[in-house]
Amino acid sequence: MDNLKIYSQSDINNLIIYRDGETKLGEKVEIYSHLKENTSSIAAISLEGLAASKSRFVLLGIPEDIGVRANLGIAGASTTWRSSLIAFLNIQSNRFLTGDEVLILGHFEIEEPEDSSINGLRSKVAQMDDLVYPVIEKIVASGKIPIVIGGGHNNAYPIIKGTSIAKKEAIDVLNIDAHADLRGLEGRHSGNGFTYALAENYLDHYFMYGLHQSYNNEAILNQIEINPKLKAVFFDDILKGKDDQDLLSEINAAAGLEIDLDCVQNVLSSAETPSGFAVNDIRKLILTNEKKFSYLHISEGATRLLDGRVSKLTSKLIAYLVSDFVKTQR
Repeated sequence: MDNLKIYSQSDINNLIIYRDGETKLGEKVEIYSHLKENTSSIAAISLEGLAASKSRFVLLGIPEDIGVRANLGIAGASTTWRSSLIAFLNIQSNRFLTGDEVLILGHFEIEEPEDSSINGLRSKVAQMDDLVYPVIEKIVASGKIPIVIGGGHNNAYPIIKGTSIAKKEAIDVLNIDAHADLRGLEGRHSGNGFTYALAENYLDHYFMYGLHQSYNNEAILNQIEINPKLKAVFFDDILKGKDDQDLLSEINAAAGLEIDLDCVQNVLSSAETPSGFAVNDIRKLILTNEKKFSYLHISEGATRLLDGRVSKLTSKLIAYLVSDFVKTQR
């Protein structure tokens, strides 16, 4: 059955590459099993257990690509979580980032649906939504900031939902992405998480940064044009020097930060692109930002795609983004 695997200390220890004279983040991070007994499932996660943690951030993974396939994409996003966690745990613990700021919770274990048709995959995504959002709700309600590594961008919806319920208000979201993911209410998939969040009043204002003009359909462009809750900055305009520097100032408190790795040039994903942000553009945006976010969600990256493409760099990129986020948000 689908569930949340909550990590023990031995789970973490097995991922650390030890070296004499050095301390890795994995040797300093907090583990939920230290805070509460019988941590074998979602039912074991409690507000009290999370609140007992001294860490400000809670890291968890959603290693699945069902939502990507439900959107007719190439499988592979399920490969990212474990290698990204290993990369993060083996960063040096030092004066810039010690590791005790982060609680490692675990990852969702998602079974493949028996029905592999598009409708079957979309039905499964809706089931995953109901699995994910209560955990996010508990993390946010406990005063922590979830950092979620996907997985498909379909998971934006349950993350927004859980955060909104915990905050008792609709939230704003900044999505750094080549695609608006505003496809229709046609059954859940990676291309309509924000559509559902808007329709169900969990998402208030939706800010999109870096959209590609050639990869958003006319219906989506019309939505952005007529809906005052939607604002987009196109990557094509950024290239022409027409960047909107005031975008972040318009975002309200309690906003979420979404980073879809298909907006980064030559990063392996279902929609890998030769034209996009450089890695350091995204790092600079995080490191120079003064706004506080309610969560970070990194989605769509892959270390191996079903078509055979492989990259060992995706996991290290994610480790950089997570560590940058923690440094600026603590």
